[in-house]
Amino acid sequence: MNELKEQILSVIEKRGKKTCTADMILDALNMHSSMDFIRVSKALEEMEKEYLVFRTDGNGFESREQRGVFEGRISIARNGMGYIDREDREAVRIEPDDQLSAMDGDTVLVACQLWQVYGTVIKILKRARTQVIGTYIPTARGLKFIPDDERLREKQYRVLSDKNFTPVEGLKVLCDIERYDGVMALRVARVIGHKDDPGVDILSILLDHDIVPEFPDDVNEQANSYGSVIKEEDIAGRHDLRSVRTVTIDGDDSKDFDDAVSVEANENGWKLLVSIADVSHYVTENSPLDKEARKRGTSVYVIDRVVPMLPHVLSNGICSLNPKEDRLTLTCAMQVAKDGTIASYELWPSVIRSDERMTYSNVNKILDGDEALRARYAHLGDLFDTLADCADAIRSARIRKGAIEFDSDEAEIKVDENGHPVSVEAKVRGHAEEVIEDCMIAANVCVANQLKWSQIPGIYRIHEEPSSRRIRDFVRISEALGHKLRLGQSNVYPNEIQRYLESVRDTNEFPVLSTLMLRCMQKARYDASCVGHFGLAEEEYLHFTSPIRRYPDLVVHRMLRKYLFEGCTDLAQMKQDEANCSEYAESSSIRERNAQDAEYACEDMKKAEYMLDHIGETYDGLICSVTPHGFYVHLPNTIEGLVQVKELRGDFYIFDKDRMQYIGERSHRIYRVGMPVTVKVLAANPAMHTIDFGLVGHNGSVQKKAPAFIKKREERKHVKKARDITRKGNRHGTKKHKR
Repeated sequence: MNELKEQILSVIEKRGKKTCTADMILDALNMHSSMDFIRVSKALEEMEKEYLVFRTDGNGFESREQRGVFEGRISIARNGMGYIDREDREAVRIEPDDQLSAMDGDTVLVACQLWQVYGTVIKILKRARTQVIGTYIPTARGLKFIPDDERLREKQYRVLSDKNFTPVEGLKVLCDIERYDGVMALRVARVIGHKDDPGVDILSILLDHDIVPEFPDDVNEQANSYGSVIKEEDIAGRHDLRSVRTVTIDGDDSKDFDDAVSVEANENGWKLLVSIADVSHYVTENSPLDKEARKRGTSVYVIDRVVPMLPHVLSNGICSLNPKEDRLTLTCAMQVAKDGTIASYELWPSVIRSDERMTYSNVNKILDGDEALRARYAHLGDLFDTLADCADAIRSARIRKGAIEFDSDEAEIKVDENGHPVSVEAKVRGHAEEVIEDCMIAANVCVANQLKWSQIPGIYRIHEEPSSRRIRDFVRISEALGHKLRLGQSNVYPNEIQRYLESVRDTNEFPVLSTLMLRCMQKARYDASCVGHFGLAEEEYLHFTSPIRRYPDLVVHRMLRKYLFEGCTDLAQMKQDEANCSEYAESSSIRERNAQDAEYACEDMKKAEYMLDHIGETYDGLICSVTPHGFYVHLPNTIEGLVQVKELRGDFYIFDKDRMQYIGERSHRIYRVGMPVTVKVLAANPAMHTIDFGLVGHNGSVQKKAPAFIKKREERKHVKKARDITRKGNRHGTKKHKR
C-alpha cells in the first residue's frame, strides 16, 4: 500500500463511527487543489477495488474494521460448513451458499461483525489449492473422475485431457484447476498410477499437498557438481576441529546428519560444541538449488519415505556429517555453567571430522550401562556421560525459567514391502533424544541472541502466548474434571502452565489434559521479528541446527556468513535482506503447515488401514474429546476412533458442551473427557481416514445426583405430562357431558 492510501486509511479510522466523506479526507490531509482531488479520488477508487475501504449509504467511506470485514483462512468441514478462527472470539461459521467458490485453506475476506457468528465471504484473496487429485470410478454412464477430497464432490466440474490420455478404472490422476468459479475446469496434468498399486496412496497425498518428490534437472545438475570430498581451499579461515572428539546422534534410519556434538567438562561446568553442516557454502543465494529449497521450505517425512528439501546426493553426501569424513560446518561453542545456564558463547565457521555415527538406541543403552556397547565405543571415553550431565543441566535451567513440557504421543508406523501397515505404536523417547534436543535448543538460543543484538537480518522461530478465549475454555474443562488452573489477572505465563501440568502429571486425565493444553497454544511459526518463544520461555529463539531439511535454518546460516563472518556493512543490502527474510518467513511457515498436514493425512490413512485388519477386536482407551456427534477415544498406540451417539445404547444421552460430557437422561451415566473406556473396532475407512468404535459394556461413571440441567429437563417433562393428562381429562369430560 502506498503512502497516500495509508494516510487516507488513517483518516477514515480516526473518524470512528462518524461519516467520513472524500471532502473530509481532503481537509484532514490539507489537500485542496483540483489535482489533489483527482489523486485522492483515484486512490479511493483503487482502495474500494482492493476492499481496503467500503462506500456507505451517505457516500462516505469505512475501513475493513468499521465495516466488520476481516481476512482469514477458511477451513471447510466434510459437511460443507466453513469456519474461520477469530482471536478471543468464537469462530465465524460460513454456510456453503455464502462461500463464493472458496475451497479449504483459501485466504478470504469475510464480512462478519464482532457480535455475529455467521459470516459471508466477499472476496477470495489467495488460493491454497491449484490442483485436484481424483480416481476414475465406473458409473452407470461409464468411467467418471471422482475427486479424492469429498468436499469437492458436490461441486460441478468437467475434466479436460490431451488426446493421448486414456482413462481406465481405478486410475489416479492429478489435475490442474484452470477455472474455479461456476463449473470448475480441471485438466489432467499427471498420471499417478492405479489406486491399488503399492505407494500410490501416499504419493497421492503428497502431490495433493503440492509436495513433488522429483527435482528439476538444473537442481540435480548443481547438486552433482560438488562431488563428495571437500576442497582444501574451502578450509581456509575456518576453525579446525577435526582433532576434537565429535559424534553425530540420530535415529536408526537417518541418512542425513546435519548436527554433531562435542563436550568437555571443566572447572566452570562444560564446554559444549554444537557443529552444524554448512549447507549455505553449497546452496548459494538465488541458485537453482536455493530457489528449489525455498519453494519446498522443508523436508517431508511420511511413513516409509522422505521427500527432501535438497537432493539426496547433497543431503546424504557432502553436506551430511558422515563419520570419518572432513565436513564444513558452523559451530556454536558454549560455556555451560554448572547450573545449566549459558555463561558465554562463540560462533565460528569450522571444519570437523565426526568420529562416530551414533544412534539414539545405542546411546540410550550406553547411558543405561550396556557393557558391550561401552566397550565398543571405549575410544570415545566418557563423552556420552559428560554430554548427558551437561544436557540435563541445560534442561533443568530451562525448566526453572518456565519452559513447558507437553506429553504428546508420536506414532511409529511400520509397513511391509507393499506399504501395508503391520504395526502402530507410540514412539518411545529416551534420554539420548532429550540430550540432543537440549543441546540444539541451547545453540538455537545463542544464535538468536547473536542475530538480535548484532541487528543482523534473520528468521526467528516465534511462539506467541495462547489466546485468552482458548485458555478460558481449557480452564472450564479442567475444572469440570476436578483440576483447578490458577492464572494471573492479565497475561498468561509459561511457568503457570508448567506448574499446572506438573500438578496433574500423575492423574488419569493427564494425557488428555496435556493434549488439550497443547491445542490451546498458538502454532509456532517463522517471523523476521524476534518476539520470543512462549513454550520454551525464551525471549530469543530461532532454528539454526537443521539447514539440510529446513529453509529458515539455511537463511540464518547465510546471514551469519554475510554479516558476522564476512562483516558486510552495506545498508542497502541489509534492508533488502530484511525484506527477503520477512518474505521467506511467511512462505516457510506456509510450507511447514502444508508438510504437517500431509504427514498427518498419511498417518491417519495408515492407522485406518491398520485397523481394517482388527475389526471386532477390543481395546482400552481414554475419551480424548467430546463433540455433538459422539466422542473420540485415544488408544495407547496413538490411534483415535469415534464412538457415535447412536452407539450409546440403553438411554437417551444429552451432550453437555460446558463439561465436555454425555449424560444419560434416565441412568445419569456419564461419558466425559479423560474417562477410561473399553471399545470394539466397528469399522475403518482408509480413504476417509476414519475409524469407528463401539463401547464394550456400560463402563461410564454413574452420577447418583442428577445435575441441575437434567433435573430441570425432567421437571419440564413432568409438568408437560401433567398438563397433557389434565387436557386429556378435560376433553373426555366435555365429550361425556355433551353425550
